[in-house]
Amino acid sequence: MEGPLTVLHSTQKRSRLVSAACAALAVTGALLLSSCGSSEPLDSAPGNASADRDTIVIGSQDYYSNEIIAEIYAQALEVDDYSVDRQFRIGQREVYLPEIEAGKIDLFPEYTGNLLQFWEPDTTARLSDDVYSALTKATPKGLRVLDQSPATDQDSYTVTQDFADKWKLKTVADLSNVASPLTLGANSEAESRPYGPKGLADVYGIKDVGFTPIEDSGGPLTVKALKDDSIQLAIIYTADPTLSDNKLVSLKDTKGVFLASHVVPLASDRVDEKAAEIINKISAAMSPEDLIALNAASVNDEESASKIAQKWLSDNKLV
Repeated sequence: MEGPLTVLHSTQKRSRLVSAACAALAVTGALLLSSCGSSEPLDSAPGNASADRDTIVIGSQDYYSNEIIAEIYAQALEVDDYSVDRQFRIGQREVYLPEIEAGKIDLFPEYTGNLLQFWEPDTTARLSDDVYSALTKATPKGLRVLDQSPATDQDSYTVTQDFADKWKLKTVADLSNVASPLTLGANSEAESRPYGPKGLADVYGIKDVGFTPIEDSGGPLTVKALKDDSIQLAIIYTADPTLSDNKLVSLKDTKGVFLASHVVPLASDRVDEKAAEIINKISAAMSPEDLIALNAASVNDEESASKIAQKWLSDNKLV
């Protein structure tokens, strides 16, 4: 298949989050950084020039889990009387990192391994502490990473249970057992990332893997493509509840194509020490199990990011 697939929000469970995000932004008059009906950003450059100089601009990826974490940051800061400008559902790193580096976004929930690999594609760091240490050094001037969280949302190569059973797959290396063509499905940027087809070839010797762009970050279109066998391999986050719901299997990455990936806040110098302390408390309190539960509340229960964030903060006595 050529070209990215279009997400039909009216038929997907995540539509409620999109609608809620759009409605909230319409009320506040905030400038949209990306179309609420698509993962494609608007052509106009985002910015916080119109925001009060004391306002903290918080962004998120166009991924429901990331938006929930960003909303947790926002609500916690607002309770402590910080003014917050939400710029959510922006898209992927190629879109939002230049805006962060330009000083237009002040706080963003990120993931240690993927962020490090974006800035240092040839990094040799793989384990959690090594990745975080390398990331602190790779972060550009004017930015800093705050404390990493125990919560992880690790990228993984994912197959259906039936496909795993047929070819006796438990690890990524076992893909060498597959005697039929393999196609990987993921967001379009993965095609050129170190964990795309080239990474499979270079690290595992799994060659001639095709690629199909599916722009929903391992969401329902990706799952459907796996189950329909239009792709055989997908990149899906380990904290995604759709794994168990759809009998999908994450293959064990024994050689570390995917770096350790903990939730970590990326902050500008405009995030003062008091605000950083608030965000660090959130990071410390969030567990891997919490992240799966937050995601399930979004995907399965169709709750809004705002409601999910409010409940998590209350349950953890952070507001």
